[in-house]
Amino acid sequence: MKTFDVVVIGAGPAGYIAAIRAAQLGLSTACVEKWKDPSGAYRLGGTCLNVGCIPSKALLESSENYERVRHHFKAHGITATGVKLDLRTMLQRKESIVEKMTSGIAGLFRKNKVAWLQGEGMLVSGGTTWKIQVDSETVEAKNVIIATGSKPRHLPGVAVDNKVICDNEGALAFDSVPERLGIIGAGVIGLELGSVWKRLGSKVQILEALPTFLAAADESIAREAWSIFTRAGLDIELGVTLGEVSQSMKGVKIHYTVADGSSKTLECDRLIVSIGRVPNTDGLGAENVGLKLDSRGFIEVDKNCRTALPGIYAIGDVVRGPMLAHKGEDEGVMVAEIIAGQHGHINYDAIPWVVYTAPEIAWVGKTEQQLKAEGVAYRTGRFPFAYNGRALSREEPEGFVKVLADAATDRVLGVHIIGSIASELVSEAVSAIEFGASSEDIARICHAHPSMSEVMREAALAVDKRALNG
Repeated sequence: MKTFDVVVIGAGPAGYIAAIRAAQLGLSTACVEKWKDPSGAYRLGGTCLNVGCIPSKALLESSENYERVRHHFKAHGITATGVKLDLRTMLQRKESIVEKMTSGIAGLFRKNKVAWLQGEGMLVSGGTTWKIQVDSETVEAKNVIIATGSKPRHLPGVAVDNKVICDNEGALAFDSVPERLGIIGAGVIGLELGSVWKRLGSKVQILEALPTFLAAADESIAREAWSIFTRAGLDIELGVTLGEVSQSMKGVKIHYTVADGSSKTLECDRLIVSIGRVPNTDGLGAENVGLKLDSRGFIEVDKNCRTALPGIYAIGDVVRGPMLAHKGEDEGVMVAEIIAGQHGHINYDAIPWVVYTAPEIAWVGKTEQQLKAEGVAYRTGRFPFAYNGRALSREEPEGFVKVLADAATDRVLGVHIIGSIASELVSEAVSAIEFGASSEDIARICHAHPSMSEVMREAALAVDKRALNG
């Protein structure tokens, strides 16, 4: 029987990063992964690289380019005629990026001497060491890191075939652009996928059960996003109660009621169900070793991702906290370092959130409504991209940066961005919160001119009501 210092179950971002870091620290490490591509070959990367973050961003970029050349280049004096959409080539490009990324992880495993155990991992027994069955093979580990990720939540009684009624996997592989696309769920996945297919020509209608839009975001960001997205043609209905969902040769029919009690029907050619994700702990063998799961299937852990069982850790989407790939990666590094006897750490207050729509949305730290609920005195600075020369030159003047700072100490408590490349701009805010910076610190840092990042500085200056360019 093969024995390892660490066996990681799951090779998504949380798992493969944990395995690589453990190996870097001199621990004999193996990583278990069961994912197979359409040809039946095993692949690393989990949901994120295969049917999630990476392929969706590839399609978002392609669809944005298609939108730019058809509608936005005229402002630059560029007129294009005969523009055609080749969906097959677009999907092939997406797949080539996925292949490059997943094969790159295999290369990193070889470089760092991480053993890749192909198959489904299940905890069999434990005590001083743990036995993990991987298909027909059993291995032994001193420490186990569970990183089995999450899977889409489906509607009860609604069969997902990933052809007509789809989750995120099927929605990334349509063989044609649907004329009418329905989406259930106006969260991150629903908005991103809706944006892709709307730009490629679909009429998109999104149904959301919650009465509020983007409830996790700062309210001012959500209001701005609603205004921009609905003007751009996304039809979003809030406060929806779903009724019967039926499929026929003509497509899908969704019966639902709205807040005033009136009944409506949405008919579409294809339907995407994006109502959240659930931890992927089925078949893990938790009951074999007494591993505790909560009522929703999450593995219970402490602040350092330790379970109640000695030597067993859990990270990423299977534990509490936001289901974000980068959060899982940082937990993987922390746990590997703790196993190696170091002082691994993660600051959960400095984890950025990003929605890759156009414009992008990104934030880190507290929202204004959270600060109000907690009774924290704060000051606000806000500055629009419409006053920024680089944003205007890019024909991307929409949105703003908002900085929230403690009223007494000026320490940055939250930064919220809606605008082009918000996913890149938020990193400065993450650094500010991680190092306990004040809004004055950001305001005093020299930012390149002209650049989009100047809006971050101006928003910080606006906290003290001294913005220089607006």
